[in-house]
Formats: sequence, C-alpha cells, structure tokens
Amino acid sequence: MNRTIGIDYGRARVGVAVSDPLGIFASPLETVPAAKIIEYLQKYAACETVVRFVVGWPLNLNGAPAEAAADVEVFLKRLRKAFPGVPVELEDERFTSVLAHRAMIDGGMKKSDRRDKASVDKISAAIILQSYMDRTKQ
Repeated sequence: MNRTIGIDYGRARVGVAVSDPLGIFASPLETVPAAKIIEYLQKYAACETVVRFVVGWPLNLNGAPAEAAADVEVFLKRLRKAFPGVPVELEDERFTSVLAHRAMIDGGMKKSDRRDKASVDKISAAIILQSYMDRTKQ
C-alpha cells in the first residue's frame, strides 16, 4: 500500500508520521534519534511502499529560512541519496509545535505527558503531513 511519510527533522530527534493508503489523513508514527533516521526509514520502506516524503521546512515569521534550515538541508541530501527514486516535498512548519501542543490538550493528554518532546515531534510530523495533503489534494 502506498504511503507518504511526514518528517519533522531536528538535530536530536525526528518526528515521523504516515499517511493512510488513500492519502487522506496523517497519523503520528514514531520519534527516532536523528542519527538513526535513515536506517529507520529504510526498514519502514522495506515493509511499506513509500511514494513521497514531506519534510518540514523551518521558516521565520517573515518567510525567510530559519537557522534550523541548514540542518534540514544536510538531512535532505542524506534522504535523497538513500531514496533516489522517491520525491521529497518541503512543507512550511511554522507553528506546528504550537498546533501539536493544542492537539494534545484538546485530546485530553495529561500535562505531564505533554512535556514529552518525543510526542510533540511525531504529532508535529503528522501536522506537517496533513497540511501538505490538504493543500495538494485534487
């Protein structure tokens, strides 16, 4: 089944989300140490057909690339090398952490659980992916 993978890249942790087979909704999947993300994606792609990667692109409020964009650029090179036949799209990731926290509150998650940055990262990845799918649906 075809899957699109959403990625919220960070120096320490990477949030990963996945689409349903029809590409309608995104679900948080995992938070992976940054050093192991390519290996994790390769294992995932061995079990599922990955048709696209959507990577959060860090922008400042004025639309200029944020400081973290340099780290994402390095990751994008590694991702494209590991998956040469899979398209990579960039999606504005401004406010995804705020939206992730709001989603956790609205979902009834306890305050102590909301402090878990790994949860925020994978929910942010799902928001990035859902935003892309909503924006590009035919």
